[in-house]
Amino acid sequence: MAKDSSFRSELRDFIGFVARPRLAPRLPGRHAGNGWWEDWFPSVSFGRLLKWACFLWAVNIVFLGPIAVTAAGLGGATHRLDINNIPWLQALLWAPVVEELVFRYGLRRIAQAWWLVPAAVAAMFMGPKWSAVMLLTAIFAICWLPYLLGMAYTRRSLPWRYRIRYRRWFPWAFHVASLTFAAVHLYNFNLHSTPLWLMPLLVLPQWLTGMVLGWLRVKRGIGASILLHGIFNGGPLLLVWLVLRFAPEMAV
Repeated sequence: MAKDSSFRSELRDFIGFVARPRLAPRLPGRHAGNGWWEDWFPSVSFGRLLKWACFLWAVNIVFLGPIAVTAAGLGGATHRLDINNIPWLQALLWAPVVEELVFRYGLRRIAQAWWLVPAAVAAMFMGPKWSAVMLLTAIFAICWLPYLLGMAYTRRSLPWRYRIRYRRWFPWAFHVASLTFAAVHLYNFNLHSTPLWLMPLLVLPQWLTGMVLGWLRVKRGIGASILLHGIFNGGPLLLVWLVLRFAPEMAV
């Protein structure tokens, strides 16, 4: 009998995963075959990813968002986003790809993380310009060229003793990655004189989002987390664009 793969069952799986992060088992629906291909092109529907995005939007709007707004008001922090100059390309393409490579790729591909994560961090700090695009192109080429050529490099993994050790420390890796992902988004704010104890509250939405993306990366693949990241970023920006276009007085 096939396992239940409903959204509700995935939500239960996510909650259990956060309480006890583990590398296995995967979610149902994964095709048998080459794991490298499935990692980048996972078997998950756009509709399921949209449900997860709606879940995140709802929790952030109803619960975490108001906490962040209150913390910003108390600390005097302001958001850097210029609503009259929405960074569509950066939000929908650049940030999802670069940030997933930095914070989530190595959760499963630890044998490649030693070189890929530093290179992706460099691209992230360089920003969306040609030099960083060339660096990302090189990262993808190093990842994919051996696979396309049928070389064994892509199938190489850590020695067994290191894999056992990493499994033991994986919960720490997952939660540190999620917290670091949230902390990086403090850059989205002009913090002014915001006290340190308020700063974590400013990025509570990113913390939850980072945990969902990390769970999805482990359970489905890096391709799924990149797609969900882009969908999640696109929702608020689309709302801002609609307000500016049809109700500009609300923006003021």
